[in-house]
Amino acid sequence: MLKIDKISLTFNKGTVNEKKAIEGLSLDVKKGDFITIIGANGAGKSTLFNAIGGTFITDSGRIILDGEDITLTPEYKRARSIGRLFQDPMKGSAPGMTIEENLALAAGHGGWLSSVSKKDKERFREYLRPLNMGLEDRMQQPVGLLSGGQRQALTLVMATINPPKLLLLDEHTAALDPATAEKVLELTEDIVEQNSLTCLMITHNMQSALELGNRTIMMNTGRIIYDVEGEQREGLTVRDLLEKFKEAAGEELDNDRMLLGN
Repeated sequence: MLKIDKISLTFNKGTVNEKKAIEGLSLDVKKGDFITIIGANGAGKSTLFNAIGGTFITDSGRIILDGEDITLTPEYKRARSIGRLFQDPMKGSAPGMTIEENLALAAGHGGWLSSVSKKDKERFREYLRPLNMGLEDRMQQPVGLLSGGQRQALTLVMATINPPKLLLLDEHTAALDPATAEKVLELTEDIVEQNSLTCLMITHNMQSALELGNRTIMMNTGRIIYDVEGEQREGLTVRDLLEKFKEAAGEELDNDRMLLGN
């Protein structure tokens, strides 16, 4: 479904600030996979997402989505097939537009200054009701007035209202309080399952990485150093992951943010 073949990406090439962000990375993702991705800061996780989404064009290698080579495809064209959520709840929606207008824009049925049909209005309410946040009764409220959790839940609906071929979740609960983060994760799991989405999710919480989805990969210095799924993944603990990191990377995982998240 998604094939990443030996991609590499170097920032500030030829300067004293040259940094290899991704180096010879390959990954095969099957249709319906829900993969959690962990690694310390600077491991290359978000850079990988930026390469898949088209924010950065790789120096070498290929990226193939659903049989189509998208290695050189512009970001705006990839967005038609790839949904993405970011850590910042302020990204992914228009704060000056209403909830209804944002949903209409995401659905491709108009948006700001466009009329929204009665049928679409009811459809949008049906999408919002399972969130249990009362947003279906506040359709005319500007998105900028929502809390971070409400906005991130709305953005999740917007990113999947027309189910994408691939959903990228870049620490989309990291900026939320624990209770809200847990709720958004539950919504994520429900939406991914109901729509049979193929999903990659970066998380700093190693426990969540083992509990969600069907496969977990660990990154370090722009490479995948551990990839586990199925029976081998069942029963793994956070301590096991720390040992696997030490074994593969030759050093202990030193990232207080990740360890405190467990």
